[in-house]
Amino acid sequence: MSRIVITGSGAICGAGHDPKTIVDEIAAGRSAVAPVESWDSAHWPKKMVAAVKDYNGGKLLGDRKLLKLVRRSDVFGIYAGAQAVEQAGLDVYRESLGEQAVVDFTDQTGCYVGSGGGAFEVNYDYFPLMAESGDRLQTFGQELSNMVNPMWLLRSLPNNVLCHVGIRHQLKGPNACITNHTTSGLLAVIEGAWALRENDAERVVAIGHDAPIEPQTLNYLDQIGVIAQDTLRPFDRAHDGCLLGEGAGCFVLETEASAAARGAKVIGEYLGGADTSEGEGLFPVRADGDGVIRAIRAALADAGLQPRDVGMIVAHGNGTVSSDVSEAQALKAVFGAEMPPVTSFKWAAGHLFAAAGILDLVVGLEAIRRNVVPGIANLESLASGCEGINISSQNQTPRSDVLLVICRGFAGTNAAVLLRGLV
Repeated sequence: MSRIVITGSGAICGAGHDPKTIVDEIAAGRSAVAPVESWDSAHWPKKMVAAVKDYNGGKLLGDRKLLKLVRRSDVFGIYAGAQAVEQAGLDVYRESLGEQAVVDFTDQTGCYVGSGGGAFEVNYDYFPLMAESGDRLQTFGQELSNMVNPMWLLRSLPNNVLCHVGIRHQLKGPNACITNHTTSGLLAVIEGAWALRENDAERVVAIGHDAPIEPQTLNYLDQIGVIAQDTLRPFDRAHDGCLLGEGAGCFVLETEASAAARGAKVIGEYLGGADTSEGEGLFPVRADGDGVIRAIRAALADAGLQPRDVGMIVAHGNGTVSSDVSEAQALKAVFGAEMPPVTSFKWAAGHLFAAAGILDLVVGLEAIRRNVVPGIANLESLASGCEGINISSQNQTPRSDVLLVICRGFAGTNAAVLLRGLV
């Protein structure tokens, strides 16, 4: 099987606007968690989030007019995609080709995007008109076109990033928009890699993006008991829930032959991936970590690796009691006493939902290339059931150049991906 390599990466979240800055912040023990500023949360019981700082949508997009057609989440996805494409040099290389070669190149370049799907915020445009109209449906209908953005439907589409990145960078090969809760971004990478394995494309851009920091999402998650009081503490005795983050991550994946033909710099290698479902309901989490165990073992089998080959693990580590404990049980079941250093980034960047797994993947690759496993700075003592995992508040050193990233979602979804970091 031909090797699949990584030639470009991009990321944005509360901890920074690029992979290098994000690793700098996390390795230095700095968290992006702060009170929400996008609405008046003075009387909210839970108000801590990890929002992107210095947000300027027009600047991030490089096209202020495009803001009329996309949501905040889309801005992050398009921005991360542009970062990765630029680092990989796809646009520059394409411009150097002849007319027929350009056609071949674009047809063999695909795009896979993990999206959060719908969001409560897309309905907020209707609130002023609903308040003004009351129960007068005729008034609502008459004033609809005057008060609601005529681009509302276009802005609400879950595949906006897929479309705009494809248009901007002429990605005319296979494409897909994946909406599978928080595993969406990691699945975009797995599906993109399979497209390369099956010779459907020679290179793909894989993106995950989401912006769940909005009132209804925070309120509903708090009501079901998964939001932390003040900060997110993965695997810690004081863990009491997760916190929302926002942002995006992106990789450019290529066949080894494609990268060599372009003379592209290779920063990593995709080794394998897998996803599983526990299938027991929307919220239940199996205490024995069955779904995580099967995802890790299937990813290892896909990569042709053994547990001892893994040098560093970025765990899901979302700070909820049931998820942390069951994930710890899974890690102990797979790795036992030979567990490599384990970390999680959500304490610093929050839970990015659809972008969570791919952000961990991009940031984890940057970290392992630097030969560092960033510590969980707010870790004080391991929670009951989490003892025995190789985790620390201090930075550690990977035992090899192989990275494992785990991502979990509602309805018992689990995904795992293995990469090799190359310098």
